[in-house]
Amino acid sequence: MKNDSDIKAEKFLSVASQYKLGKLITESSHQYTRDLSSLALNNLPKAVAKLKELDNSTIKVLSEKLTQIYYLKDIIQDTLNSGNNVYFCGCGATGRLSLTIETLWRQLHQGEAVENRIFSFMAGGDVALIRSIENFEDFPQYGARQLLEAGFKYDDLLIGTTEGGETPFVIGAVEQAAQISKRKPFFLYCNPDDLLCEVAERSKRVIENTDIEKINLTVGPMAITGSTRMQSSTILLAVAGIALFYYNSGNEAIENEINAFIKFWDSADINFIGKFIVRETECYEKGDFLLYETDNELGITVITDTTERSPTFSLYPFENVHEKEMNLSLCYLFMPDSNSSEEAWEKLLWRTPRTLEWPEIQGIASRDRLLGFDFSSKVLSRRAHQLNSIIQHRFKILENQSGINFVLDDESQLFVTPFSTPLFKHLVLKMILNTHSTLIMGRLGRYEGNVMTYLRASNNKLIDRAIRYIDMLLKSKNIILSYNEICHILFEMLEKTPSNQSIVMATVAEIEKRKIIL
Repeated sequence: MKNDSDIKAEKFLSVASQYKLGKLITESSHQYTRDLSSLALNNLPKAVAKLKELDNSTIKVLSEKLTQIYYLKDIIQDTLNSGNNVYFCGCGATGRLSLTIETLWRQLHQGEAVENRIFSFMAGGDVALIRSIENFEDFPQYGARQLLEAGFKYDDLLIGTTEGGETPFVIGAVEQAAQISKRKPFFLYCNPDDLLCEVAERSKRVIENTDIEKINLTVGPMAITGSTRMQSSTILLAVAGIALFYYNSGNEAIENEINAFIKFWDSADINFIGKFIVRETECYEKGDFLLYETDNELGITVITDTTERSPTFSLYPFENVHEKEMNLSLCYLFMPDSNSSEEAWEKLLWRTPRTLEWPEIQGIASRDRLLGFDFSSKVLSRRAHQLNSIIQHRFKILENQSGINFVLDDESQLFVTPFSTPLFKHLVLKMILNTHSTLIMGRLGRYEGNVMTYLRASNNKLIDRAIRYIDMLLKSKNIILSYNEICHILFEMLEKTPSNQSIVMATVAEIEKRKIIL
């Protein structure tokens, strides 16, 4: 009789051909950062410089995509000026960027007629901003369903964003929009068309569909192999955000704004983040915890970076007060000006949260669960009570009239940002925080070189990625196993490896142990 792990492995293998994505550029190793984990420990300024340089080359792609940005801007302008709505959707990192775009729009247009004309949704609803909902992104019908439930109609516009260009959820939403609206939906992605058509039939279907507009934003491999929360989501946020926030601007004005942004980042000195990387790492090494204290203006980008650390590096996720979770996350969001979880969520998003009350998913994306992620003023005493000896440092990242204020213990820095709209300030903060968290994790040994060995295999794409990484490490040890053999052992190990441990390294160790026994 087959055990549960074998059944799950065979279920994955039955569809694995649709998720073998190793040929994609977003899944490949960047030659420039193959020593990143070593640099994070031994030469932090050089590590910071490398990541900044990669972000620099990423945003310079904006200058190559002006025609596409202008075209998207014109379609958004026509949609809004005719009284209709623009929808943004994504999954994981691109879902969070979709929510970010709406939040920043509401900040900029609070009280205006257009405030409620931008609508965002991500796979799993707003709960997924905090905690990824396992396998949700693997179902195109969920994307279509969330789009319909959001009220998408004949004259509306959908902009779907997917780092790899193969996410079933986003493809389902975009294909549904193409059937409903007279306006062709947009599909933004970061891999070459020929590779996508080769590895994923669903991607080929979209690319060849003349009822869907495509904008290819390939920027090369990620700084950490496969970590599309970094460069891919940066370019997607920039292109989609610029087209929206400058929808009433002329093309020359947009080009000038883009050039100013590129010039600013090129000359910006972000070496100051090194002292915060060192200090936060020291906190964790001592067994202390952090609260990221922020405000309504910057909260959406701060929470994006902090919650993305859990699936990327197999850290304990933000704990939920309604669930019996014994382990605290290393860091948590803290909005001290909010007196309740509901108030904190509304201040964070600048709107009422949107949840999925679907009976078949048993409350995992419900309003009740969402409010259990409480980052209001209560979080300080709650976490202290949950673990009596806890020491909580407060890392303040706050809006300042001149820019962004960073304060952690006795370290402080005002980073001046000269932008007229919140979009560019948040893009800068995103890149700085991505650098910050990535190098902390390097110092804590949560990746090898630039290989994401601590990834969480929570959906089919990540299961395939884990198998590929295991295979790569095994070959370096002269151990040869088939894809299917590795898959079965991986699923065995998924059942007994703690969530804050490396499933990749645990599986490699298990295979090595069995090889010795044999």
